[in-house]
Amino acid sequence: MWVSKQTKKSKDNSGSARVGVVTAGGQESGVYLGTQRCWLPVMAPGGYRWRPGTGEQVLVLKTGVDGESACVLARQEEPGEELQPGEVEVYAPNCRVRLTWDGRVDVRGKVYVNGTALEDMVSQVVAAALAGQEG
Repeated sequence: MWVSKQTKKSKDNSGSARVGVVTAGGQESGVYLGTQRCWLPVMAPGGYRWRPGTGEQVLVLKTGVDGESACVLARQEEPGEELQPGEVEVYAPNCRVRLTWDGRVDVRGKVYVNGTALEDMVSQVVAAALAGQEG
């Protein structure tokens, strides 16, 4: 009887979603939400993967009947260039890919195709073309 009353007293009524700060990033993250929550799974839309970094603000969704389970659902957008309506950007600290409203794909950072740097591939094509002109 005493245990069941204590469990009811400790119920978290702070809402179904909260913003917290990541204290340990990774596939299962630690997040500070007023108290430390550890080993929270990270969720993302199908076909997309990400890992929150330490110090980032994230949205934590509480699930289960009493909110006893939780998961990291999203992170707060970093300040940067404004996106136009309908644009999509995938980014990491040193690179990004943006699909623009006017039909461009804007890539920042080094591009690799099947493990080979795009610069090297272009150099090989140019060298082959120039070798063909000389022959």
